[in-house]
Amino acid sequence: MAKKNRAMLIGSIGAGKSTLTNALLERKAVAVKTQTLHYYDWIVDTPGEYTENPLFYKNIMATALEVTHILFLQDATKTKTIFPPGFSTGFTKLPIGVVTKCDAETADIPKAIEQLKKALPKGPIVISSSVSGQGLQEIRDLVKCNSFQEMQEAMESVSDDVVIFV
Repeated sequence: MAKKNRAMLIGSIGAGKSTLTNALLERKAVAVKTQTLHYYDWIVDTPGEYTENPLFYKNIMATALEVTHILFLQDATKTKTIFPPGFSTGFTKLPIGVVTKCDAETADIPKAIEQLKKALPKGPIVISSSVSGQGLQEIRDLVKCNSFQEMQEAMESVSDDVVIFV
């Protein structure tokens, strides 16, 4: 039996990890502050502190051993990023950048993309909204892929307004 692909979501406190998890799994649950790792089907939801505090990087590294993909979430309503330059290159998993809250009134999508490009020198960036559903199917489809080439081929017909490749 083939191993099921699994994705870990990382990002700052309030970036929308739990909300995105619920939206991707079509769960009608209210997102609450994540205090510990939560495993839901093919998703691992992590606390924002794991990424915001370098003392917790070991937790991210250990959890990364259990997944095939890492989703790096950047809130489009925030002006700063918590990801160091090239952060995704420290993992041997397929990276997917995700701009969250793209439909928020204060969203600065170009800035969020720019921030993700620094942390993610290679891979897809999905512009998403857990409210409108934009980008959700593309994220699901990307997590099913097993290489950068597969991801690129899977997204060939998708608009640059939803998925771009670095």
